[in-house]
Amino acid sequence: MDLNSKQRAYLRKMAHSLEPIVRIGKEGFGENTQKSIIDAITSRELIKVKLLQNCENKEEILTQISNWEEIKVVGTVGSIIVVYKENKDKPVVSLEMRKL
Repeated sequence: MDLNSKQRAYLRKMAHSLEPIVRIGKEGFGENTQKSIIDAITSRELIKVKLLQNCENKEEILTQISNWEEIKVVGTVGSIIVVYKENKDKPVVSLEMRKL
């Protein structure tokens, strides 16, 4: 599912009040980080990932997250990445987004 500009804008608006759930530091983007992102996004649909100051390759991490199937990068602001994945079992955000 590709997101159009109205859907991305809606998701950025919804993510504004969220706190980052996953933080990536000097260890980088390993298996534990991937598991944390997948676990968090499966139940919430929309999360923020924060890249800490000692994180070296922001663009590389952004590319790796973008390459996952079904997971969409909604946007980035500074060191925050907003990520979305539709929950087919218990949709919350995606129900509202379908109306756009």
